[in-house]
Order: sequence, then C-alpha cells, then structure tokens
Amino acid sequence: MRDNCYSNVEMKKLVWLFFAVAMMCFACKGNRQTSGDDVVGDSTGTTDSVPSDTLEELIAETPMPKAADELFDDFIFNFAASKKVQLSRIHFPLQVLKGEQKEVMQKNDWITDHFFMQQGYYTLIFNNEKQKELCNDTSVNLVTIERIYLKKKFIKQYVFERVNGLWMMQRVQLTDIDDSQNASFLTFYEKFATDSLFQVESLSPTVDFVGPDPDDDFAQMEGVITKDTWPAFAPELPSDMIYNMVYGNEPAEGNQRIFVLRGIANGFEVQLTFKNSGGKWRLVKMIT
Repeated sequence: MRDNCYSNVEMKKLVWLFFAVAMMCFACKGNRQTSGDDVVGDSTGTTDSVPSDTLEELIAETPMPKAADELFDDFIFNFAASKKVQLSRIHFPLQVLKGEQKEVMQKNDWITDHFFMQQGYYTLIFNNEKQKELCNDTSVNLVTIERIYLKKKFIKQYVFERVNGLWMMQRVQLTDIDDSQNASFLTFYEKFATDSLFQVESLSPTVDFVGPDPDDDFAQMEGVITKDTWPAFAPELPSDMIYNMVYGNEPAEGNQRIFVLRGIANGFEVQLTFKNSGGKWRLVKMIT
C-alpha cells in the first residue's frame, strides 16, 4: 500500500472538487496547455493558467480545516486550491531571492499559484525510505516546495515555515540546478525520462519489481525486470518540469534517490529507486 500523506476528509473533498472542475475548464479551453510560472516580474517562465472565478468562489466557500496545519501535506492541498488561503498564508511583502539579488512582492502583485494541482500529479525525491516518513511527521516545521525546470536548468523554491502553529510561505528562492543537492541526479533524470536507449543502459542487470497481482486485487506480486523486458514496464515520466518537497533541512548528497510519481485524485503511484555507483546512476527497483 502506498503512503497516505493527506489525512483529513475535508481536504480530500476539496481536492476532488478542484481537480474535477479544473479538468472541465481544461477541456473547455480546447486542451490548451501552458507551462507554469507565476511570480510577477520573473522573466524565467510564463504564468500558469488560472481557473475561472466560479471555481475560486466554490473553493473559497470551503473553509480550511484546523487540522490541516498539523501536516504540511494536508495544508498544501488547501493552499494550492484557494486564493483566499494563499493571501492569508503568505508573509507579505514576500522576499524573492536570486543569488545576492533581493526583491519584494506586495500582496496585490501576487498571482494565485495552483502548483501541481492542474496537472493531476506531483513528484517527490527522497534519499531513503526513512525520509519518506517525514510527510507524516507532525514535528516538521520547515518545508520547501521545489518547482524544477529541467530543460531551463533552474529551480524555484517556495519556503514554508510553521509559525505559531500556522504554515506560512516565507520567501521564494531562485537557484541553478547545478547548485542543488540533487544536481547530479536531476541531470541524469532528465535524460532518463526522455531517452529510451539511455533508460535501458541505466538499468541494473536486474531491476526488482513490486506491483499489483493481476489475479488478486488485494495482493502484490514481486519479480525482476531485465533489460529485454523493460519496454513492457517502462512508465511515462515527466521530462520538462517536475516538483519536489523537501521536509526539514536539505539532506546531504548521498548515493541513492527514490523518485515518486503520485497522482492527486486517482491513487496512482510509481516509485523508482536509483543508486549511484562509480559516478553512474542506475535504476535498481520499481514499485507500482
């Protein structure tokens, strides 16, 4: 069973509401897709498409439950879905940092940022299994959401801190991928996600596999994937822009990465474990 980091019923209902209406808006626009960025004055990207005023009003009428501040994963779904929540949970004037450059943004300049909600999934990068449990840790008081632009080679970090029991966005930081603790892995991942031949070259001789048993809906099966059988199992991976959430202080580099691709409203999840040996990343395990 996959980890469940969003616990309260009210938040789940709000996610379903947002997801369903957002998909309706998406369809009505003729399936036009826009690449996301939304900090005013930032020339490194374009602005995310924003759902209709009707959707905003529907979400605004659903109050954020008090329990949402206990876990960041509960809070962020409410935050991402509601303009009202964002305006009340961002520390204005908001600091926007890029290297030694510092700008500030006023409240009336903020454009609602729905983060990963409109694409229906998000991604996470962990160093180990223990790190995955931090999303269920109520003692975590610092979380950074990373919007990672793989092709443009930079990361936009949204830094949240829990202040007097309430999660608040404190600042936005822009940094190059090369300066990230995940620099080596992200460079590798971009090619792994886009080059099928490179994928095969980057597999361990056998890749451990855990997935649902086709003969039993309540059981899982285990086996191995070889290079010959990989095309039948290879998941479709996002290759332009991905997200990550760093819980607590950013960890040391390490030689392992667990890449998680998780659906928002459909229970879908793929977990890929990579290990770096001799300067080369290889896939060693996949869980679906």
